[in-house]
Amino acid sequence: MNVNVQVVENIMSANERLAAENRKTLDGADVFSINIMASPGAGKTSLIERSLETLLPGKNVAVIDGDVATSIDADRAAAAGAQAVQINTGGNCHLDAVMLQEGLAQLDLENIDMLIVENVGNLICPSAFDLGTHKSVLIASVPEGDDKPYKYPAMYRGVDALVINKIDLLPYIPFDMDYFKQGVKILNPDLQIFPLSCQTGEGLPAWLKWLEMG
Repeated sequence: MNVNVQVVENIMSANERLAAENRKTLDGADVFSINIMASPGAGKTSLIERSLETLLPGKNVAVIDGDVATSIDADRAAAAGAQAVQINTGGNCHLDAVMLQEGLAQLDLENIDMLIVENVGNLICPSAFDLGTHKSVLIASVPEGDDKPYKYPAMYRGVDALVINKIDLLPYIPFDMDYFKQGVKILNPDLQIFPLSCQTGEGLPAWLKWLEMG
């Protein structure tokens, strides 16, 4: 028997159980939750800030921010008016269900309508770890290139919505939108796609409508 394989399977199984517990906790408090994933610099925090501008004060929103170090992104979410919890992973390249459970314990869930989780910037590890959120969102940005669905297929297969950020840069950066979307549709045919710009606001209304509908 391959011991390494067994250890990995045990870890993933434990994570799935805890993720189910997290989802049950969120359901019990009637909190809709999303897990936002992306590579570093794609615009996770910017999208959260722009979303909070519309969601608040109509909804009570909390943000759990995962990062290898620092509280910069959580501080930005708090400055935008959200309840914010920072989780430093100590070098791990992703959040897992245990970390989210610890974050949930720091929130007054009975007074929250929506939870936004900002995962660690990475296009590999986060896709493997269910946190227990209701929806998973991936942000891709124009400067990253149009080949990302082909290079990181696992990230695109397992999400419910895709935000294509920084479309204001399309006139200046070689990016074949049709080629990009073709790769996405092969992996995830029913994926909701939102091309937008956090900088200019173009395309944001469609994303916000989807987010508010839960």
